[in-house]
Amino acid sequence: MDTEIKLKGDKIIEQIPSIKDKALRINLNEHIYGTFAEIGAGQETVRHFFRSGGSSGTIAKAMSAYDKDFSDAIYGVESDGRYVTESRLKKMLGHEVALIEQRLRRDKHPNKLFFSYANTVATIDFAKQFKGHGWVGIRYQLEPDEDYNEIILHIRFKETDAKLQQETLGILGVNLIYGAYYKYTDPKKLLRYLYDHLDKDQLEVDTINFSGPRFENVDNRLMSLQLVKNGMTDAVMFNPDGNNILPASILYKKNILALRGSFRPVTKVNMDMYEKSLKMFLEESKVDESKTLVIFEITLSNLRSDGEIDERDFMDRAELLCSLGQTVMISNFQEYYKVVEYFSNYTKARMGLAMGVNNLVDIFDEKYYRHLSGGILEAFGKLFYRDLKVFLYPMLDEDGQVINSENLKVHPRMKELYKFFKFNGKVIDIDVFDPSTLEVFSREVLKMISKGKPGWEGMLPKGIADLIKKDRLFGYDPAKVLEENRQ
Repeated sequence: MDTEIKLKGDKIIEQIPSIKDKALRINLNEHIYGTFAEIGAGQETVRHFFRSGGSSGTIAKAMSAYDKDFSDAIYGVESDGRYVTESRLKKMLGHEVALIEQRLRRDKHPNKLFFSYANTVATIDFAKQFKGHGWVGIRYQLEPDEDYNEIILHIRFKETDAKLQQETLGILGVNLIYGAYYKYTDPKKLLRYLYDHLDKDQLEVDTINFSGPRFENVDNRLMSLQLVKNGMTDAVMFNPDGNNILPASILYKKNILALRGSFRPVTKVNMDMYEKSLKMFLEESKVDESKTLVIFEITLSNLRSDGEIDERDFMDRAELLCSLGQTVMISNFQEYYKVVEYFSNYTKARMGLAMGVNNLVDIFDEKYYRHLSGGILEAFGKLFYRDLKVFLYPMLDEDGQVINSENLKVHPRMKELYKFFKFNGKVIDIDVFDPSTLEVFSREVLKMISKGKPGWEGMLPKGIADLIKKDRLFGYDPAKVLEENRQ
């Protein structure tokens, strides 16, 4: 594969080495030495190292324990019987690194940087119903006496041919190993380089985690954000501990209640909407609480400031939602029907959307669906084709009147369509709510915080104001508070 050249106008801004050159550079580095263990899609990554020349200086062992009994004998039995899992990948990496340390004496190899690359993959099935996915990772050293670093990612194949998927996996593997050794100082760039000589139509990376001494200061939530920002995936999720989690795993067969918002900051309105809508959702038939997941979703457009994503602002919101024990999803879905479509990839169980009146009115605005051949009807077919319900939180209008599903106003052309969904039980009012929260608006709270004005603390859930002050989130500045008090 030839070297790629990126241009800006007529100017060369970046020259990307070929896959062969990347593998050769690794092979010619006398210090890098390790093993390859690949299961499920052939030995596609190590093949590039064998073919590029000088592989004896890099490859200590290459193997593919394809048979399940052989695999179990080497890496242990998986309790759930599944082999394409993060757990399996970590067992593979741990086992192979332990063998390197056991079999290669340090006094004989004092300057070697040991590594173990592994993948466990399922390519497209014969019926072409499931496109396939896999876990890919590397555990490696950057100094002989240093602890191991680790990069683990989950991929989803988009190609519909097993051979093409194998080739794609091989290229990704070389990019990962090369990036691990030569681009580790800038994890954001390392992420982008994973797609060298690949197209986003070939492969999706929906989860990545960095760990080890060289990545101590890497926040994996920010790395999740980069995946969406770079178009490497449509959505990422992380748990209250701040760890990236695989959407397919956590969403599988779950009842899902989703709340979309800016959460800038999270207010009593958000939490009241969450608590009341969840109570109503759990009262629906076939909704088992033990199999129900609540997701706080932030769209990429909500993260933009002056056209760019403000990472600090994102982290401020993430910290607060995590402190409240919430699961967070970052997506590039501007329209609600795309959120529902995404969830439908992983579950056929019940779904609910909790939202305010303004959000529902926006859903009935035709301008958001001009790119669809079927317009708003196509979008609504995708949004409500299953037994989805909207739990509507009221709002106050300028005259202090409570607006709900009974008296909200949509465009005249949309009235009959709205009535259809309303009277078919698709839109349900949250009748029991805290009236005091209706006068709380996050944008006003944000202004008060940034300008040092008093009184915003009581508009937020318990403990949130303390976190904002402690970590000086959203522009909170004690000096501004003192100045405001003097006036």
